[in-house]
Amino acid sequence: MTRVLVVEDDPQLVRALVINMRARRYGVDAAPDGTTALRLAAAHHPDVVMLDLGLPDMDGVDVIRALRGWTRVPILVLSARQGSGEKVAALDAGADDYVTKPFSMDELMARLRAAVRRTEEAPPSPGTIRVETDHFTVDLLAKKATRDGRDIRLTPTEWHLLEILVTNPGRLITQTRLLEEVWGVSNSNKTNYLRVYMAQLRRKLERDPSHPRHLITEPGMGYRFEP
Repeated sequence: MTRVLVVEDDPQLVRALVINMRARRYGVDAAPDGTTALRLAAAHHPDVVMLDLGLPDMDGVDVIRALRGWTRVPILVLSARQGSGEKVAALDAGADDYVTKPFSMDELMARLRAAVRRTEEAPPSPGTIRVETDHFTVDLLAKKATRDGRDIRLTPTEWHLLEILVTNPGRLITQTRLLEEVWGVSNSNKTNYLRVYMAQLRRKLERDPSHPRHLITEPGMGYRFEP
């Protein structure tokens, strides 16, 4: 049974989440604050954490950082904070997804299923040398990409972006992280760079660049590679 740790101080929301998840045969633990959440996570090792950022004893971002000190468990943030800065801070701290309150329960359950799927699918290990999709193949050792059996010419910048994304399958990589890793800290606000280069990658790799299947944009937050 998949176990979910819900970290939320609103009793009504906790009750709704617990009812919906148990109806879908998830095991659920609930914590009303960050201290309890960290204790339960260490004791029970949940498969997914659903985390509110506005906790009574500490900021949810600090809970994310504490969890990331010892576990890669998927963290799904539920928050009323809608500013892009808040979202980026949570994602940069190690959250995997961000859902803004109020939210549809159906959408939230879909996000939960996606998080569970990503934990069940083996991600590329540090020794992985090939990543394959239905449309293209990336050879990390040879540093080249092929599509329909033909080599695709990529610039060094395009390759660097692609390499970061395909080695983190299913994980949302923030704009800030991509910009800092590829162009340096001084260019961390040049989001137009990302738009241009991601469009180029899609034209070269995606079957339908205007409706990408593998190189996905999360508006205002970053990009995700879906195998």
